[in-house]
Amino acid sequence: MKKIIYSFLFLTAALLCGCSDLLDRESLTTMEDTNYWRSESDLRSYANHFYEIFFPGYGLEWDRDWAYSYSTGFCDDFVSEGTQSYFTNKVPTSLGSKSESRGCSTEYYGPTWGFGVIRSLNIFIDRLNTVARNNVDDETFRHWMGVARFLKGFQYADLVSVYGDVPYFANVVEDDDPDTMYKDRDARGAVMDSVYVLFNYALDNMRDDDGALFLNKYIAAGYISRFMLNEGTWQKYHGTERGGGDANRAKKYLELAVKAGDMVINSGKWSFDSDYKSLFASFDLSSNKEVLFYRHYDAALNITHAIGSYNGGSESETGVNLAFIKAFNCSDGKPYTISEVEGANDFSLENLAKTRDPRFDACFYNKPDVNSSSLIYHYKYASKEALQYYEATHNVIKPTWYSDFNENDAPLMRLGEIVLNWLEAKEELALSYGGTAVTQADLDRSINAIRKRPLDEDAKSRGIQQTKALDINAIPEDPARDSDVPALLWEIRRERRMELFNEGNRIKDLRRWHKLNYMDYNRDADNYLGPWIDFSKEIVMPNNDTNEYLDKLVGVLTVQKKDGSRVTYDGSNASEMVGFYVVRNATNREPFSDRNYLAPIGQQQIDDYSQRGYTLTQTYGW
Repeated sequence: MKKIIYSFLFLTAALLCGCSDLLDRESLTTMEDTNYWRSESDLRSYANHFYEIFFPGYGLEWDRDWAYSYSTGFCDDFVSEGTQSYFTNKVPTSLGSKSESRGCSTEYYGPTWGFGVIRSLNIFIDRLNTVARNNVDDETFRHWMGVARFLKGFQYADLVSVYGDVPYFANVVEDDDPDTMYKDRDARGAVMDSVYVLFNYALDNMRDDDGALFLNKYIAAGYISRFMLNEGTWQKYHGTERGGGDANRAKKYLELAVKAGDMVINSGKWSFDSDYKSLFASFDLSSNKEVLFYRHYDAALNITHAIGSYNGGSESETGVNLAFIKAFNCSDGKPYTISEVEGANDFSLENLAKTRDPRFDACFYNKPDVNSSSLIYHYKYASKEALQYYEATHNVIKPTWYSDFNENDAPLMRLGEIVLNWLEAKEELALSYGGTAVTQADLDRSINAIRKRPLDEDAKSRGIQQTKALDINAIPEDPARDSDVPALLWEIRRERRMELFNEGNRIKDLRRWHKLNYMDYNRDADNYLGPWIDFSKEIVMPNNDTNEYLDKLVGVLTVQKKDGSRVTYDGSNASEMVGFYVVRNATNREPFSDRNYLAPIGQQQIDDYSQRGYTLTQTYGW
């Protein structure tokens, strides 16, 4: 089958029929466009422009909104030099847009306030019902209605995850209906109940397959498992003041997450057939059986991105911290504190690559790198070939991975996330809502299937091993486990942290679990540290200027010994600079509180309502 490459230009398919028809047709915001919705081709052309909005992948050239690595660093996995990135501490002057966009708020890894996308989707739904229904067959109508409703649910679920209560617009709002246009926020539960209905329709009516790189019911199911897990656990762990605390809603949302996961898993269409690195650094994901949906890049079509420039090298301001490193399982499937793997307590990077779950080696350079704030170079989104070139040329990035010349494909929805969403939802149902207990078979279809991923040849040659399977009868008892989190759930959360590293999930997970306190770095001093380093042996600078580099660090470079004592470099004690790297001048972020679980609305948006005689209620706590 000929590969379809989507560049996400507005109404791409319609352009093939003639630009003048596209540019001159009547506005789609009125009922005068009855000459447009004539065929499935028209429906597809209108739907095409939503792909760039909802599924940007690694972005386009230097456009990085929503891009992994660049927009996903606000979480407890990372540390920066100086004061840590802070939470919003006052109501912003303005937040959001009236345009059709999904600007990304990195603090929430969610959309900014705005309903232009919802309006476009309501137009789509309206025209399907009033015009297209008479021009296409029933199967075609139901599929595209499923696509429209899925995307509407997608946007509302994302908005709710950031703001809680939001105004729900069931239909197209006409310009002469200010009472609806300026309606106040609807309760979170009511909005998500509507989303629940939208998602069920999508699962029941979207096609199994609509061609490469186009939405289908399995792709929708993957996203639905994500959104319903998020909302189900929010209802469990949050009180009524933030729209939570409804056990019935928690149960039904979690059940839908399981149903959506079952749909993908039971189809047998996807499996774990490639190594972890290949998911993120391949130039063609079309044959990867783990990937349901991806964005394809092709330099020949001027469709490239810049993710390689934001992996953790010279353009990065953050690196992962020791607390994150310690969360990685050893190859025996246990945390380092109770692991029987030789060298489990050795936190040098070379040893970590050998003793930890192989995803560690796939994500991080096994030598310290001064271009990272914590000396850990993370390169999840670049190939090992790129890293080898980087090492051989002393910190020169290979042209293919430099600037905005990157053309590796971006996985958008993959089996690894879906099975973890599914498993967590099942465990939450079992713990709190009368669900069936998780079984060994459930673990084998999820965590253990992930751990059986093939290793790449480089990993095999260096003795890296697959992580031992998780046994339902021998769940590790991590001494660091929170007392309010059962052991199996703790391990599921750990698996998410490893599997979904730097993909935007972590901060959303902390919010839904009511664990935003993890962002207070003073609760764990390891947040300010990097790996175990022997500077005189491991730090090698290009052009043999290592000594010149160290001269600049007199009085600055500090390591922490295992007993907690610290040694600072004075120009003559290089041999003593062995220990955990102390991130330079790293201090805690400004204080935050429970109100930061949800975002405030901009004052300008509230004033816009007030000036017209309407009320837009501010977010709880703000």
